[in-house]
Amino acid sequence: MSTHKSNTPSRATGRQFFFNPGPTHIPDSVLRAMHRPTIDFMAPEFKEVLTRVHERTKRVLKTEQHLLYYGTNGHGAWEGSLANVFSPGDKMLMIESGHFSINWAQMARELGLEIEVLPGDWRLGVPSGALEERLRQDTGHDIKGVMVVHNETATGLAHPIGDIRAEMNAAGHLAMLLVDTISSLASFDFRFDEWGVDLAVGSSQKGMMMITGLSFVGISERALAASKDAKITRSFVDWRQMTTVEPQRFPGTTPVHLFYGLEEALGILEAEGLDNVFARHGRLADAVRAAVKHWGGGARSGIQINNGEFSGTVEAIELLCADSTRTSDTVTAVMTPTGFDANEFRRIALDRYNLSLGQGLGPLAGKAFRIGHLGDLNEPMVLGAIATIELAMRESGLAHKSGGTEAALASLSA
Repeated sequence: MSTHKSNTPSRATGRQFFFNPGPTHIPDSVLRAMHRPTIDFMAPEFKEVLTRVHERTKRVLKTEQHLLYYGTNGHGAWEGSLANVFSPGDKMLMIESGHFSINWAQMARELGLEIEVLPGDWRLGVPSGALEERLRQDTGHDIKGVMVVHNETATGLAHPIGDIRAEMNAAGHLAMLLVDTISSLASFDFRFDEWGVDLAVGSSQKGMMMITGLSFVGISERALAASKDAKITRSFVDWRQMTTVEPQRFPGTTPVHLFYGLEEALGILEAEGLDNVFARHGRLADAVRAAVKHWGGGARSGIQINNGEFSGTVEAIELLCADSTRTSDTVTAVMTPTGFDANEFRRIALDRYNLSLGQGLGPLAGKAFRIGHLGDLNEPMVLGAIATIELAMRESGLAHKSGGTEAALASLSA
């Protein structure tokens, strides 16, 4: 028997700790639910599944209005939302929050919409009251839609959607409210009807604990009515063909197995209870943030990220989101000291310790990494990831204050 001991762990041993902010870890029961023979997607037994999943997803969105699914990721659902409700030349206002807010604005431009970005520092978001002020200036109501990312996956910044609707109402503006819930839904609270949302885009691979491939759009009565006069050319994403049967018709073949998986995932959420799901995500997010703050010794730099431009110097590990009232409960973005290669750190975490972390996006590439903490997740998993991140920090030479795991433990024990 060999007595040789290696200090280099094998990537092949054990189960990978997957802490990207999406896709996320998939429960075994969800995977098993999809492990079944092919059936006719027109069969009555599948129509029953499709109907149940529609109604249960609407309960997660907290809406009694409309819902349509697409066999695609969130990008496809966003394009479908814009194309079905608006016409070329319509003016849209995007609330800037990070990489994905810029992405959705660019998509709208490519569809022929006129885009104005309401500027905001990626670390802080748009200041309270700025939206109301801008909408009051739009006396002719030229702005047809306000677009916002509920949870900016690139920065770990969350927007208060209820407050955004309140500002729109205070301005007396008639623009529609479009919300990206892709990395927030089923992880922290979202209220489609109560908050007066007109279009909400979601996807299967994050808080819904499923594989990538299903996306959906919550649709208000007002948005559905507007779709009848929308002039953007559309085919695959066209609601007019999708609403010809109940609960919906798919353009082409329906992804049957994905609905079986999603039904199981919805059952898991219902068994825990949404309020308990939200509380769990908040508790685990607090623990992750406690660890990051400890590693950096509470560093608070003057770094700014405006219009996709990164300015300033980072002296120590630091939370990217600098507003404690807007920190995300599903993803924590971590800035590394200027000159340190965050992607090399991520490579070491993956190759040596089998821990997968998210990369910095856009101007944050190589300057930050992201810890996803959403979906099928508990305390042992989070503590294991935090301890392993600290291992990778030591291996990579990333300067930090040791004891992040203890800080997370203290947070969870409070």
